[in-house]
Amino acid sequence: MPLSPLHARRWRNFKANRRGWWSMWIFLALMLLSLPAEFLANDKPILVRYQGAFYTPVLVDYPESVFGGFLAQTDYRDPVIAEAIEANGWMIWPPIRYGNNTINRNPPAPAPSVPTRENWLGTDEQARDVLARVVYGFRLSVLFGLTLTFFSALIGVAAGAVQGYFGGWVDLGFQRFIEIWAGLPVLYILIILASLIEPSAFSLLIVLLLFSWLPLAGVVRAEFLRARNLDYVRAARALGMGDVEIMWRHILPNAMVATLTLLPFVLSASIAALTALDFLGFGLPPGSPSLGELLAQGKANLQAPWLGITGFMVIAVTLSLLIFIGEAARDAFDPKKTGL
Repeated sequence: MPLSPLHARRWRNFKANRRGWWSMWIFLALMLLSLPAEFLANDKPILVRYQGAFYTPVLVDYPESVFGGFLAQTDYRDPVIAEAIEANGWMIWPPIRYGNNTINRNPPAPAPSVPTRENWLGTDEQARDVLARVVYGFRLSVLFGLTLTFFSALIGVAAGAVQGYFGGWVDLGFQRFIEIWAGLPVLYILIILASLIEPSAFSLLIVLLLFSWLPLAGVVRAEFLRARNLDYVRAARALGMGDVEIMWRHILPNAMVATLTLLPFVLSASIAALTALDFLGFGLPPGSPSLGELLAQGKANLQAPWLGITGFMVIAVTLSLLIFIGEAARDAFDPKKTGL
């Protein structure tokens, strides 16, 4: 289906920003690569052939009795089990033979140990593979950020649309509420909640969602205030069209232009917020693969610079890619740019 001239111009403007164009593809490649993290970094083989039968340990937990043992859970890194399987078949391992919580029981030095051929980025202070935790932590951060951005956009667009379209006392009262709400100390609220309930990804999502919709509401409100008295809106109202239909069909498509340009920046802020909370110790439960926890370990173990450097580089590259994508999206929707 061919694009309309307007959308074709926006697409050309986006592609003309080479930095944002390549950043989008790099970010998508990293995100898609991290989604099946269990097939990329795991202490279980992807596929096992044993005595003529095929098994998928990465998907199914098999008891050790299947491979001649007696334990309820199979440790495929156990030399006895590995030799038994190799003698009666073969195993296909992921590129990284460690899961996010797998402990290297034979490190070359006391944990945190230096990078080696087995642990490409070394191990952390609990002898866990840093590269495996980076893969799982990146996936968790991106999925958390996308979820928070999605629901923030829903709430922010709805709130801003109601404010801008109806105006008057509705807008005035909502603005006073937003001013009070935005002044609440988010960090203190999280500290109080952490002392009352066990931190989890869901509880963090809910708390951050209470505040992350505010920037989007302001942008949408401004667009609705500008458009609600334009001629085509007055004509639709004169023809008997309802307020919800006018807002949905006539004003919202124009307001979404400013919203879409802001979404990459909201996503980067969501990932940065999760990382900061994990760094301070008010984020995900202990043991969760977290980029913020990796930074905290780097701070606590200055003799192991690979921890801090790895965490910093992953966060810096991720946020930089999202900022470049946001800049390209802003150029794409800029009406002053005619495209190439």
